[in-house]
Amino acid sequence: MATISLLIGFCKVNSFWKLKISWAQGSTKNSPASTSAVSASSSQQSRNSFAVDMTSARLLFSLLIPSILAEAVAPPRRPNVVMVIFDDLRPVMGVYGDPLASTPYLDAFARGSHVFTRTYSQQSLCAPSRNSLLTGRRPDTLHLYDFYSYWRTFTGNFTTLPQYFKEHGYYTYSCGKVFHPGLSSNNTDDFPLSWSAPAFRPRTEQFMNSPVCPDREGILRKNLICPVELQTQPYKTLPDIESVAEALRFVGSRKSNNREPFFLAMGFHKPHINFRFPRQFLSRFKLSQFFNYTEDSMKPPDMPAVAWNPYTDVRARDDFKHSNISFPYGPISRHQAAQIRQGYYASVAYVDDLFGKLMGGLDLDNTVVVVLGDHGWSLGEHAEWAKYSNFEVALRVPLIIRSPQFPLSQTKYHHGITELLDVFPTLVDLAGLPELPSCQDSQELTCGEGKSLYHQLMGLGTDDDHVALSQYPRPGMLPTKHPNSDKPKLRNIKIMGYSLRTDIYRYTMWVRFHAQNFSRDWHDVYGEELYDHRLDSGEDLNLVPLPEFDDVRQRLRRRLMDLVGS
Repeated sequence: MATISLLIGFCKVNSFWKLKISWAQGSTKNSPASTSAVSASSSQQSRNSFAVDMTSARLLFSLLIPSILAEAVAPPRRPNVVMVIFDDLRPVMGVYGDPLASTPYLDAFARGSHVFTRTYSQQSLCAPSRNSLLTGRRPDTLHLYDFYSYWRTFTGNFTTLPQYFKEHGYYTYSCGKVFHPGLSSNNTDDFPLSWSAPAFRPRTEQFMNSPVCPDREGILRKNLICPVELQTQPYKTLPDIESVAEALRFVGSRKSNNREPFFLAMGFHKPHINFRFPRQFLSRFKLSQFFNYTEDSMKPPDMPAVAWNPYTDVRARDDFKHSNISFPYGPISRHQAAQIRQGYYASVAYVDDLFGKLMGGLDLDNTVVVVLGDHGWSLGEHAEWAKYSNFEVALRVPLIIRSPQFPLSQTKYHHGITELLDVFPTLVDLAGLPELPSCQDSQELTCGEGKSLYHQLMGLGTDDDHVALSQYPRPGMLPTKHPNSDKPKLRNIKIMGYSLRTDIYRYTMWVRFHAQNFSRDWHDVYGEELYDHRLDSGEDLNLVPLPEFDDVRQRLRRRLMDLVGS
């Protein structure tokens, strides 16, 4: 635009001087003879002036045209992108209709955003879910179902979401828990391939599983429920507080760099256990609110034993391990159940407060923001706790997208089935990057197995026919402590549960799995589940034994097998 303005200015100045010369010539007093001479002279001057003007114009245009064309074809500045991941967050938020939730900042953010009400994780375990999200590939493609392999060396050198942005001109940075730490991200959070600088890990993260919860006698315990005073904690802070401070520092440092957009991933540790948060957040919730949260007190009779997760990590905490909770089915006492729910909701309120601080430091007019959970968490449904299952409460997550390209004055809800796999191609489209190809071969390095939600954001379709596919491994038919049936290592996996979520049904099939070559035997079935969400949103009544649902079961079984493959 500056070049075009300069050209217009030159034209105006040139016209002014031509007008001034013409006026001076017209005002000269002459005799008829001299008038004729002057006219001839004036005509010659005009021709000379025209020739000079044309020469100057050609010279000016030859100098300015390249700049004009460059400005005309230059793309608009790409938006910054911020991805916020909450650990173990099910949709316990006001915007999702939860009356017990205290999430004012997430709710306020959602008022100008697109809210997807039925989004599902690919596996209800941190490392497999996050690697699936960040590579855009299913656990079966990555061959990662535990915490102990790095996809680039174990399966294929697949491009990640932040890596794709980095390769297309973005400065990428990670704060907190984005990739799961350890072997599954090469002990580096996949730096330097995914990130432009080493990922930030809060220094207090090392104390997450340490005895830092003081009991009534002042003894430090490894408790499940752990409201604290910050001054009593290591370094007088908590990991998520550190991560948000670093994210805000990073955003502030980028304000002077207008040419290179950034991709920031901010990973909250909470509400993952233990429920350690500043004590004041517990006071928002009365314990009495959580006694009648669900009517489930025992394992449903028609639930296959292989589907059950015995919540071993909850049992191992100091404030629960002496409660004599029967293994594997419990139950937990009503009072302890209410305490767990209260602690979970308080943890969510705590990170909601930090989320508000993060959003306050962003320029939302020039930033795409996506908010999600890596998987859900059971709060006593089916008398189960934690994750580690194929049920709705363990797989359904919040997904909220806000984009300056599609500004909203109120919440826009999308009720179609979506998956966390869809985030990668959607963010690529929202940033205006080259479209992410759909994977045609499991060995393609840069592609995705999800679908872009861009057209839904434009209001051009609901995608009612889409389904979600999730999975969970087991070491055997029955719940066990050794090997841990909640978190089996690859070498111990003998059964894989595949779960298909359609608009109406959830169908789950537990089949023989061969860890040596990652194959499955569809004829060796250890359990089947069928739930109708029109009448049973809690997935309490398994319809498989009922003959009137046999046609539905067979149809969904074929569809599931087609999606998974041989």
